[in-house]
Amino acid sequence: MNDVVKIVEDFIKPHIPKPFELFAVEWEKFGGDMMLSILVDKEGGIEIDETAELSELISPLLDTISPDPFPTEGYLLEVASPGAERPLRKAEHFAGAVGEYIFVKLYQKINNEKEFTGDLVSFDGETLVVDVLDKTRHKNIEIPLSAVAKAQTMVKF
Repeated sequence: MNDVVKIVEDFIKPHIPKPFELFAVEWEKFGGDMMLSILVDKEGGIEIDETAELSELISPLLDTISPDPFPTEGYLLEVASPGAERPLRKAEHFAGAVGEYIFVKLYQKINNEKEFTGDLVSFDGETLVVDVLDKTRHKNIEIPLSAVAKAQTMVKF
């Protein structure tokens, strides 16, 4: 996790009003600019007007972080829902996604594969068990959380 993400996450989290929760903070290049994405959710999902209200709350708060972690050339701010295909980065994200269809990309191969798509059967805090389809048979793959490079929920058609 880079410094901007950690600083913003630690600073913003206590200011997010109930029933909302801070899902994730992302700091990425977007075209020629840097984009700060603050992903917020609530039970039952978040509405677009709620993200607008939260943006109005969060934007001035970011200006009060000291020392200022942002580059002098500025950045773009996005306050949004994590969406239907939400990123899975933290242990609590995986715990909340048990039973969902997910995509997992690994740092190193397991069973000669570096990517898996399937149902997240269980997560014990350290290991994901993903039910994947291998040709015509289902099999459970155990994946250590430390081996996960990228993961997200997927919409299954």
